[in-house]
Amino acid sequence: MPDMIEVLIDSIRVHLMAPQRVVVLKEKNTERYLTIWVGPYEAEAITIALQEVETARPLTHDLLKNIFGAFNARITRVEIIKLQDDIFYGNLVAEVDGREIHIDSRPSDAIAIAVRAHVPILVHKSVMDAAAQSPEQDMPESTAIAPQKREEPEPLSDEGNDRLSVFKDFLDKLDIDKPNSDKPDSPST
Repeated sequence: MPDMIEVLIDSIRVHLMAPQRVVVLKEKNTERYLTIWVGPYEAEAITIALQEVETARPLTHDLLKNIFGAFNARITRVEIIKLQDDIFYGNLVAEVDGREIHIDSRPSDAIAIAVRAHVPILVHKSVMDAAAQSPEQDMPESTAIAPQKREEPEPLSDEGNDRLSVFKDFLDKLDIDKPNSDKPDSPST
C-alpha cells in the first residue's frame, strides 16, 4: 500500500447555507487536509461514533459492523481510492477466511464504519495530490493585506421582505432603551 496515505478525522463542519456537512481529514504527521462533502445523516453517524455515544439500538453503521462480525469478517481499513468528476469513491477492506475483499462504499459510510471498527482511513496519493489543501497554500505571498471590495447586496424581493417582516415586528416591540432592572418581569442580575 505504498500509494496510500493515512488520514485522521480532524473535524466535521456544518455549511451554514445548506444542509450539507464537511468531513475534514488531516494527513497523519503533516498539515495537509482533505475535505469531503457528506450528508447530514452520515455526519451525525460519524459524530456519534467519535463521541462514543451509546444508543439503545444499533444504528445502520453499527448494524453493518455487526454483520461483518457475525460472518467472521474483520474490517481492516477503509480507503478513499478515487476522485472523478468531483465525486470521491471508497472501499471497505475486510479479511474473510484469510483473503482480503474490497467492498465499494461511499467514503462517508466507510468513514462512519472505520470510526466504529477502530481501523485506519487511507487515501490514495493521487486523490490527496488532486484535492488536499495545505494551510500555506491559502496564505498570500506578501504580508500586505489588500482591501476587499464590497459588493452592494441586491435588494430583497417582496417575498423576502414579507419573510423578514416577522423579525422587524419583533424588533420594533423590543424596548432596548431601558435597562433590565426597570422591567417588572425581568430577572435581576
